[in-house]
Amino acid sequence: MTPLRLLADIGGTNIRLAWQDQPSGTLHDARVLPCAQFPTVEAAIRTYLAEVDIATPREAALGIANPVTGDAVRMTNHSWSFSQQALKESLGLQRLVVINDFTALALALPTLTAAQLRQVGGGAAVPGCAVALVGPGTGLGVSGLVYPPGASAGVPLAGEGGHVTLAAQTPLEQEVLAILQARYGHVSAERAVCGAGLVDLYHAVRQLAGQAGVEVSSAAQVSERALQAQDPVALQAMELFCGFLGSVAGNLALTLGARGGVYLGGGMVARWGAWFDQSPFRARFEAKGRFQPYLASIPCWVIDPSAAPALQGAARALDLLD
Repeated sequence: MTPLRLLADIGGTNIRLAWQDQPSGTLHDARVLPCAQFPTVEAAIRTYLAEVDIATPREAALGIANPVTGDAVRMTNHSWSFSQQALKESLGLQRLVVINDFTALALALPTLTAAQLRQVGGGAAVPGCAVALVGPGTGLGVSGLVYPPGASAGVPLAGEGGHVTLAAQTPLEQEVLAILQARYGHVSAERAVCGAGLVDLYHAVRQLAGQAGVEVSSAAQVSERALQAQDPVALQAMELFCGFLGSVAGNLALTLGARGGVYLGGGMVARWGAWFDQSPFRARFEAKGRFQPYLASIPCWVIDPSAAPALQGAARALDLLD
């Protein structure tokens, strides 16, 4: 009998779980649990297994939002930490694969259908060329797929590109980054292009505007004030966010030679719908001087997160990775 396979996508805010009864099989009982409700990742997994009431899985793949460089795993944007070997033994697993969450999402990119993607500018993807992946959420995930000569499948990248240094392109951005630098020291892309980053951008704009607007504590409040109340401070914060995201995505596309396209994951951009399509993102993606025509041809796609693509990627990790 084929052993059950447990799949998890672990972000800084939520853990998404599902299980399969066979490779390439249907994802069963997909659920989202808040990380803050559980002291450890094992506690969250055990709660899920008890709720869905299945036999003990023998294989598991976890995509997790932090570097995976050895047995010890410590999350960047949450308090969970664990030993892979200890978790494997405690859960009674025969096999455990732990990879970065955006590496898992990159593995899922070839499985996405046209219905799960919304194109934002550019032309057609070039088959066999690298693809790039970037996505703001609790943090800023970055990955991609490269295709070595003769390879039948893309090789996923495991890096921490969300922590590259963020650069300003306008006087306003210079002022905003100076405020963030005073607070954090090093200003990475993730400091601005993530949920907490949007809040910081909003408060920076407030400060520069003489404390216009109101206090907010979440990215959802900023986007609601921008898109529903048409608050100019919130709108400017979102435009800054999208401009920075465009610059980061364009840098990644140039670095990888991603003529196979750029995918935008995470939940934030997908929730902004058509507003994002008209935001500064695309213009800033292409704003690379002499290489503007090169980038203008590259398609960008927003991934629909409702299809749980990172869980599909975790399943592919069990199939493709040792």
